[in-house]
Amino acid sequence: MSLKLKPGVVYGEDYKALVDHCKAGGFALPAVNIVGTSSLNAVLEAAAKNESDVIIQLSNGGAQFYAGAALEDSFQAKVLGAVSAAQHVHLLAEHYGVAVVLHTDHANRSLIPWIEALLDHGEAYYEKHGKPLFTSHMLDLSEDDLEFNLSESARVLERMAKIGMSLEIELGVTGGEEDGVGSDIDEDQMDNAKLYTQPEDVLEAYNRLNHLGHFTVAASFGNVHGVYKPGNVKLRPEILKASQELVAKEKGTDHNPLDLVFHGGSGSEKDKIAAAIEYGVFKMNIDTDTQFAFSEAVGAYVEENNVAFHHQIDPETGNPQKKFYDPRKWLRAGEKGMAERLDEAFADLGSVGRSATK
Repeated sequence: MSLKLKPGVVYGEDYKALVDHCKAGGFALPAVNIVGTSSLNAVLEAAAKNESDVIIQLSNGGAQFYAGAALEDSFQAKVLGAVSAAQHVHLLAEHYGVAVVLHTDHANRSLIPWIEALLDHGEAYYEKHGKPLFTSHMLDLSEDDLEFNLSESARVLERMAKIGMSLEIELGVTGGEEDGVGSDIDEDQMDNAKLYTQPEDVLEAYNRLNHLGHFTVAASFGNVHGVYKPGNVKLRPEILKASQELVAKEKGTDHNPLDLVFHGGSGSEKDKIAAAIEYGVFKMNIDTDTQFAFSEAVGAYVEENNVAFHHQIDPETGNPQKKFYDPRKWLRAGEKGMAERLDEAFADLGSVGRSATK
């Protein structure tokens, strides 16, 4: 069924309709971390080319970099960088012709003030424009006890729901480190119970949050941030199935009542991605692979035009090198490399040609 959503940033009921559209169609959307206008525009470019909707997100560190590494007040930079990026997306997304989910990534206990500051801006934006600045925020309180995780999530969700926003929570611990949140993993200790979310915890989250507003769950099924040697990461998507079945049974809901998120998607086996989507995943985070794709393409450009990165004038030919070292050239190479990697992600997730705006 065609939704015919208006291109641009989605929120509220349109966001929930987009999530349902993905789940009913058996596909998911890539969630791509950005750090500046080049990576942000590359995501929009790739989404438009693939006629797929997309999720653009910032970590607190990414937001700080977006504001400028020289800004002395780091907290202010994390807030203003996120606000600036959001305004960029609101201005340009509709012109790319796809629906964009605008999201902030991992915020642990120490970053709750960051989320609350962004909500201050979001509420002001809502008052002026009738819509929120962001589609959703994430609270990653998975390192805290379940009671604190869910009570804080409930408190923040109540505030967010008033302006049509959604909350993403994490249950179970996604291994590895995402921009300073989490801790690196010992590859010899991958079979760790903390990496696998307990269905009973998911049911408790449903009981505590579902009546307050829309929420999504990053449930851990062995996934980790980063890329590790083949065989060291033991993905078990069946854990997602168990959570869905428990909630459906206890609450009398339809099939796959939970809106699930796949963190640490870079490097994952394609059959595990397909299974996760079957069990209700509508969003897969991809950051490590897209970072590498951007950097690899820039590196290749520098190697190919090496003289230009050491001399303004070629010492052998006397030819000016400006057209080669112009930042727009090598940044564009990075954008194209990142966009090409996203072509693969859209295909893996089955979202090519399935934008809800068409």
